[in-house]
Amino acid sequence: MTPTMTIVTRFAPSPTGRLHLGHAHSALFAARAGQRFLLRLEDIDATRCRPEFVEGIYEDLAWLGLAWETPVRRQSEHFADYAADIDRLKAMGLLYPCFCTRADIAAEIARSPSAPHGPNGGLYPGICRRLDPALAADRVVAGATYALRLDVAKAMARTGALSWRDLDRDEQRAAPETLGDVVLARKETPTSYHLAVTTDDARQGITLVTRGEDLFHATHVHRLLQALLDLPVPAWRHHGLLRNERGERLAKRDGAATLQALRLAGKTPAEVRQIAGFPD
Repeated sequence: MTPTMTIVTRFAPSPTGRLHLGHAHSALFAARAGQRFLLRLEDIDATRCRPEFVEGIYEDLAWLGLAWETPVRRQSEHFADYAADIDRLKAMGLLYPCFCTRADIAAEIARSPSAPHGPNGGLYPGICRRLDPALAADRVVAGATYALRLDVAKAMARTGALSWRDLDRDEQRAAPETLGDVVLARKETPTSYHLAVTTDDARQGITLVTRGEDLFHATHVHRLLQALLDLPVPAWRHHGLLRNERGERLAKRDGAATLQALRLAGKTPAEVRQIAGFPD
């Protein structure tokens, strides 16, 4: 980014529950990092996303004092965009159907002492990458459940060496192989987090991607997808995570205090912004 470029940031929560302090930190971090602030709802998981949580996101962010540009992009309304992206990658010969269950993958990793490992543990060991393409196609036509995985080795051979810039950590060599052959779509859903977040950032003109440091390694894959799909390359900043008294990052599943609960307990927006790390 040049000094004169307008910095466009975004906050992209999933409406699967009320926002908590960790979300407040991420939203405030993004809003204060740029001149334009966008909101996106990552609601591709129809089984967990609910309308009341969408309204809760709007309510909580407005109460915090944040204003965002409209319209809000909702991923569930743009499946055709992601299907077109998948078709482009298919045409390049970079995707293959994977029929493995989590149990299949875990068993294969356990059987092989040399199974590849990444930052979050064992990587997909490429079981279905070795399937005969005609046999795999027959299984898809027959209605088998599958995920579409990116053949990272083929993709990297196509793009060559890549890099990306984290404003706090300088230039990074892209190493998407550290996450293995990631899932980009499933039989029932034409996208996954990796594909949707990457292409949406491009569609929305995001110039600075801000998010938690737990997603630092995912950026390697996103940089690869940008190169494959001829997308613009933003800069990134990966912020630290708010943690509880046990040192665990705040999460919905662990009952982290919601902004709604803090509001009902009498906290003011200014107090919550300070607790979230952004005093006025």
